[in-house]
Amino acid sequence: MCLVIDEYPYLAKAKPAISAMLQHIIDHKWTDSQMYLILCGSSMSFMKSQVLGKESPLYGRRTAQFKIMPLDYKETAVFHPNLSEEDNALIYGITGGVPHYINKLDVRDSVDEALMENLFDRSSYLYEEPANLLKQELREPAIYNAIIKAIAEGASRLNDITTKVGEENSVVAKYLKTLIDLGIVKKETPITEKPGKKTIYLLADNFFRFWYRFVPVNASAIDSGRIAKTYPHAVKQYFPDYMGLIFEKMCQDYLLYYANDLPIELSEIGQWWGTDPQKKKQIQIDIVGTPVEGNDYIIGPCKYRNEKIGLDELELIREYAAVFGKGTNYHYYIFSKGGFTDGLLQAQERGEVQLLTLADIFE
Repeated sequence: MCLVIDEYPYLAKAKPAISAMLQHIIDHKWTDSQMYLILCGSSMSFMKSQVLGKESPLYGRRTAQFKIMPLDYKETAVFHPNLSEEDNALIYGITGGVPHYINKLDVRDSVDEALMENLFDRSSYLYEEPANLLKQELREPAIYNAIIKAIAEGASRLNDITTKVGEENSVVAKYLKTLIDLGIVKKETPITEKPGKKTIYLLADNFFRFWYRFVPVNASAIDSGRIAKTYPHAVKQYFPDYMGLIFEKMCQDYLLYYANDLPIELSEIGQWWGTDPQKKKQIQIDIVGTPVEGNDYIIGPCKYRNEKIGLDELELIREYAAVFGKGTNYHYYIFSKGGFTDGLLQAQERGEVQLLTLADIFE
């Protein structure tokens, strides 16, 4: 027999003694039974502290735990099989693959119309979602909101975030840890390197990233009912820039999908950034796949723009590979939304590079 209690935090808040009651039943009545008890909850902070935490009466009684992850970009596209790859990529970029958000966005024929009706509207469910989540999960949502806003506006290093927020590094670091635990923020370090001065903070949750990027700056247009007029130049024209990081994650996932077909056995995949000592400038490599053994690496850029990519991009990534300097042999993969020039396609025919479009990664 199996007993499933969904949204257990609501029950526990309404009846605080329920966890102790379940503890007694588990210890004295279900010890030798075939009963399965499954507790589900969307409040991560509550589930961690009040179900899994040491202070919980249920501590030490779990036999398994699962964190339900969002859908990836391919799984998200299944909801809208009749839409274009570009529209499905954007839906993934907005919802992060969370089925509840996909449902609430309610895209039918037009992503633009769905956004204006179901997000850029104060009466819509999605408009209040970030604020409601922060209130549900955190005791001091205002400080967390300021940190998220700072990261959304481009502050990625701890010092930059603290400057925008107006708090000490130690204080902000504590709040960042909580946001990381909740899956809203992530901490990244260049692949192959240890955490240190190059560590940056990014928004891990696509919905938070989209909301904080586009909703606050358009609040006046939303309030005055002018969003339909301002949307093309205040929102839509920035989608290619916004989708840059999303596309990089999609390309990384694509390589993981087809890991068995790659020229190397992947150990991990990520980004790398550093300084070109000769040109004395910062460079970034969007895709770096490290090998389980040996010195062959997968390396390449991801470009979410309408223009075709040419041979200059191949030459540039070769330069970047030399600066990266970890491998003795590189397999170049270039991902492009807008396609490739004839010259680069010919380079692929010669076996110099592997080229993949947005349509290719959705196949």
